[in-house]
Parts: sequence; structure tokens; C-alpha cells
Amino acid sequence: MARSTTTRRKIITTAAAWAVGLLIFFPIYWTILTSFKTEAQAINDPPLFFFFDWTLENYAVVQERSDYMRFLWNSVIISGLSTLLGVMIAVPAAWSMAFVPSRRTKDILLWMLSTKMLPAVGVLYPISLLFVKFGLLDTRTGLVVVLMLINLPIIVWMLYTYFKEIPGEILEAARMDGATLREEIVYILTPMAIPGIASTMLLNFILAWNEAFWTLNLTAAKAAPLTAFIASYSSPEGLFFAKLSAASTMAIAPILILGWFSQKQLVRGLTFGAVK
Repeated sequence: MARSTTTRRKIITTAAAWAVGLLIFFPIYWTILTSFKTEAQAINDPPLFFFFDWTLENYAVVQERSDYMRFLWNSVIISGLSTLLGVMIAVPAAWSMAFVPSRRTKDILLWMLSTKMLPAVGVLYPISLLFVKFGLLDTRTGLVVVLMLINLPIIVWMLYTYFKEIPGEILEAARMDGATLREEIVYILTPMAIPGIASTMLLNFILAWNEAFWTLNLTAAKAAPLTAFIASYSSPEGLFFAKLSAASTMAIAPILILGWFSQKQLVRGLTFGAVK
């Protein structure tokens, strides 16, 4: 009886997991499917799931109309540099909070996380003025700084959590052997926390890649990433769903491929436990 109940519970849990997974994946599937339809088929009622005339016309039009590689290169540079810069700042900050905590450490962490709850539009005007004053409007440098700052609280929180799993005795032993602070962080802490750091960098890269609010408001043409590339297919005349879907598919394809090949490292990092 107990075995039957356990088996039934596993079946229900598995079915629920599949249902949630399919529900999450369906918008991506529908976007990719719509990209192979004509504009008339894209708005057909009832929707066409499989039986329609598949076409690559939308991809050809998108390639002719926009310089996709320029948008892609901007996304890679902005997401990559903001991630790298954020981790370089967050590692020593998380080390300090994890291994040399003060009475206010938890308050500081909560304050940092609370900044993510601030509506971005509330600080758009002052940041725009700063960008104009320092000549950062429509530049990769400006976007790298902004995306690094808005994601920094999450990076610090994640690294702090990973570092807390590492026994402090190991670092104390390194200090007793004469290791400097830089050597302690670079040669001991960082290699031990590589899975956690890698998963943090991957998550931050995805967040930066998908950021739309700041990229649409602080860029025009030169530094525009793929989020601006997608938005360009919305016009006063209306939405061209098939072409918009093709542009969206081209924008999400690189990050989907990266996530697919990095899933083992991501899972390993997110389940990073204490050193035995």
C-alpha cells in the first residue's frame, strides 16, 4: 500500500512538472512557429498550429531591413562586460560579508536587494540627465555601467550565499600559511566557488541580455542591442506578428543555445553545497 502511494505521488509530481515546463515553454514555441508563417497566417482565427505554408520570408525581410550582426555584437559586448565587471566588484564584497560580517551585514544585504523593488522609471530622468552630461547616451559604456549596477545586488546576494557554504577554517589556514588578502580571494576562495561564480555569471548574462527598459531609453542606434532590434518591428501602423516573431527568434536563439549547453554547469552551481 505504501509503495502504491509513493508511486502515485511520483507520477503526479512528474506530470505536474511536465505541465509547468510545457506551460513555460509554450510562448517560446509559439513565437518560433509564428516566425515561419505569413502575416495573414499569423493572425488567423482559429490559430494554425501545424498545417500552414511554412516560409522563410520573414527571416529574409528581417535580414534585409536590419543589420542583425551589429545588434548581436552590441548585446554580446554589453552583457559580457557588465557581467564581468559586476562579478569583479561583487566577489570582494560578498567575501567581506560572508567571512568578516558586521552587525549591519544583513541590513546592508536587505537594503541592496530592496533597490531591485524600485520602479526603474522612477530614476530614468536623473540617469538620463547624467548620461547627457557625461556623453554616455547611446554608448556601450553607459549601458555596461547601468546594467552592471542594476544587477549587482543579485550578484552579491548569490555569491554571498555560495561563499557562506565554504568553511571559514580553510581561509584561516591559508592566512596562517602567509597568504595575503588578494591570494586568499584569487587562489583559494575563487577556485573553490567556481560552480557558484559560473552560475551567477550565466544568470547575470541572461538578465543583461533580456533587459529592455534601459536599452530602449538610453540608446538610439549606435549601441542598440537585440532588445531594440525586436522593438523596431513595432510601428504606428500596427504589429507585424510574423516578422516580429522572426526578429524575436533571432534575438533569443543565442541565449537559448548558451543555456542549453550550460545547463549542467548552471544546475551544478545552483546546487553548490558545502565543501566536504
